Amino acid sequence: MSDATAAKRGGLAAHPKGLAFLAATELAERFSYYGMTGLLALYLVKQLLLPDHAAQVFGLAQLRHLFEFRGAISNQAFASLIFGWYSGLVYFTPILGGLLADRWLGARRTVILGALLMSAGHLAMSFYTTFLMALVMLILGSGCLKGNISAQVGALYPPEAESLRARGFTLFSTGINVGSVLGPVATGSVAALFGWHAGFALAAAVMLIALLIYLAGQRHLPDPRPKRVDRAALPPMTADERRKTGALLALIALTVPANIAYPMIWNIGVVWVDQHVDLQSPFGTVPASWFNSIDAFSSIVIAAPLVALWTWQARRGSEPGNITKIAIGSAIVGAAALLFAAGCAVSSNGAVSVLWALAGYAGMGVAFMWFWPILLALISQAAPAKVNSTLMGAAFLSLFVGSTMMGWVGSFYDQMSNAAFWMLDAAIAFAGALLIFLIRKPMQHLLDPVAMR
Repeated sequence: MSDATAAKRGGLAAHPKGLAFLAATELAERFSYYGMTGLLALYLVKQLLLPDHAAQVFGLAQLRHLFEFRGAISNQAFASLIFGWYSGLVYFTPILGGLLADRWLGARRTVILGALLMSAGHLAMSFYTTFLMALVMLILGSGCLKGNISAQVGALYPPEAESLRARGFTLFSTGINVGSVLGPVATGSVAALFGWHAGFALAAAVMLIALLIYLAGQRHLPDPRPKRVDRAALPPMTADERRKTGALLALIALTVPANIAYPMIWNIGVVWVDQHVDLQSPFGTVPASWFNSIDAFSSIVIAAPLVALWTWQARRGSEPGNITKIAIGSAIVGAAALLFAAGCAVSSNGAVSVLWALAGYAGMGVAFMWFWPILLALISQAAPAKVNSTLMGAAFLSLFVGSTMMGWVGSFYDQMSNAAFWMLDAAIAFAGALLIFLIRKPMQHLLDPVAMR
């Protein structure tokens, strides 16, 4: 099926059945992941790092000593560093998971291993003693699962179906966002009613559901597992393949600023909301952890209009190139962070209106749909076949670097005014957007001088 024919068909009928199973698996996995993440920063600041609880955590004192290389730090700074390194390492290990799939196990077996590790990790979060061990299992499990799920989405489509593949990744990301909306609301509600550890236990149960969904859809899923002879000695890449690989790695690097500024809402953002935003409603005080659902909900709402817009533009020959879309998304991240700064600036003598927080979180969700699924689709389409899973995993290195730097930047939160902190966050995103705009034409030429605008 040609890309043009698929584009004319439109709708869900144009997509393979395997997409539904992969999207549902990621929906449940993201429910679990973001449900836990929605609790993590507040859990660290409000409970785990308190002296009586911190003393029970195996290895926590040694970790704090390591992070205090620049001198004593506050609990807030320590929490931000833990959150940043955890979030970063979750996105570093997919490249190892991609290598494991490409060379030995294949995508299916690697995903199953990852789901089992993540289930165990979420369950271990339910106890003080095993907190750091839980983070390690979640990091390794995510490495096995994340890149290989995304690579299987790309393998569902023929090479020429570029536009349809991009829409498939957008639908896949919508499934992710549904889980991201439900997870923090559900785990936050359970934690409010029954305690933090009950919220983490719910995340573990839903991760097991993700595994069952994935197993149920096996006959509809591709498994780009190399043959035994290929694993022993893959042929070297051609000059064209090396050129495309280098260009894709450069583009991945240029998304780091957006991946510093955007994840800040899950770390410092939720703490800022808890401390400074007016959360009173006619039904009582809203849990701050619920805000980690807003950006995902915004992504869901904007997905259909964006797909319709890009489809309409494609028929008219005016659809922006994928690299241009990534640049636009990075700029929207900066604009959303400016809304937080504006709310702080106009509310300096009292609590920040919840409208500023809602608008900023919603803007981040819109930005996500402009840059992240498009990056994955571009890599899936342009990466050489022999390193496709590896490069898909390498895409998550942007999130690794961005998240670890986000944790470091966030450790200065209690040393700056709130408005200044969010202006810094915005400036980081705008700098990345500018760089991508400046290099978009030569980058597009390197990847595909004919088909890409």
